[in-house]
Amino acid sequence: MQPLSLAVMAFIFYLGAASWQGLTLARRVPPRAMLVRGLSLLGLLCQLPLAATLLARGDSLLPGLSTSAVLASGLAVLVLLLVSLVKPVLNVATGLLPLAGLTLLLAVGLPSPERGTGMTPGIALHALSSALAFALLAIAAIQAVLLGVQNQALRHHHIRGVVQSLPPLTTMERILFELIWAGMILLTLSIVSGFLFIDNMFAQHLAHKSILSLAAWVIFATLLFSHHRLGWRGMRAVRWTLGGCLVLLLAYFGSKFVLEILLDRG
Repeated sequence: MQPLSLAVMAFIFYLGAASWQGLTLARRVPPRAMLVRGLSLLGLLCQLPLAATLLARGDSLLPGLSTSAVLASGLAVLVLLLVSLVKPVLNVATGLLPLAGLTLLLAVGLPSPERGTGMTPGIALHALSSALAFALLAIAAIQAVLLGVQNQALRHHHIRGVVQSLPPLTTMERILFELIWAGMILLTLSIVSGFLFIDNMFAQHLAHKSILSLAAWVIFATLLFSHHRLGWRGMRAVRWTLGGCLVLLLAYFGSKFVLEILLDRG
């Protein structure tokens, strides 16, 4: 099957799952966790051949923009499905799944680098830990948005609608920081493995990614330390989470976009 057809099918499945969960949040339909997970899994199964094809091309150093986008979005969906089995995070699907589907559609149309010498195990560890870190922190970002909506609604004494469908505020906040902790562990592994297995992390084509990744690490580390020692929570935690995720997004995809698309140096 053609890559575009698979991407469109995945997008339709993701959009269907996100729509049902969104209507559940709005209290328009009853919760159907198995339906949402099933449609998401079908979308993920459509995405797997795309990821396998891109990875098989064996980029010479690090995965290119299209490969990274497909890998990160697929891992984000997979992680969400797994975490939702033990934590009440399925509401994140409302925002994450449409973004994953759109990412697929865009990635199919992007040029991909020519086949190179392939990745070493060390580089593969760096790439996988980077993608997993981004996946977890992307889930944390959408969790932060939901937490922010809930926080603002309760502050203005609006207790109907979406707020009634979400877990208690303390549970939402606890899950947010659990996601950030897990993402930070993987981000640390990604940075350390990068310094160990990449010859020069501050070479011209990697400098922006390295600096922004370190900046994101500092943002999340500051948030976790301040939450533990100074009691940061609520909207402050939401803003710092979204800020850190934005910096990480620029680190992982901004520099690749500039190099591969704008400068055509894939």
